[in-house]
Amino acid sequence: MSALSVLPSDPSELRPLLHEEIDRLRDENLLLLHRVAMELELDEVTERLDEEFDKGRAEGKLERLPEILREARESLRSRQIP
Repeated sequence: MSALSVLPSDPSELRPLLHEEIDRLRDENLLLLHRVAMELELDEVTERLDEEFDKGRAEGKLERLPEILREARESLRSRQIP
């Protein structure tokens, strides 16, 4: 019986089981698992960014974005050594 056949609902209990499963994987499957983990992380980051952009847009912060970028570029240009 696989350690994952009965999944605990508490993530702190699941983590050690997943580690055991990873330790039993064939090497070629580790690359696939890593890729899946990176895709999950990318999805989470994308979702958080979308939420923050929506929040910023609702608060009117993005309306000032061109002005903020212009000021940042001017600041960077003034710091450059001729």
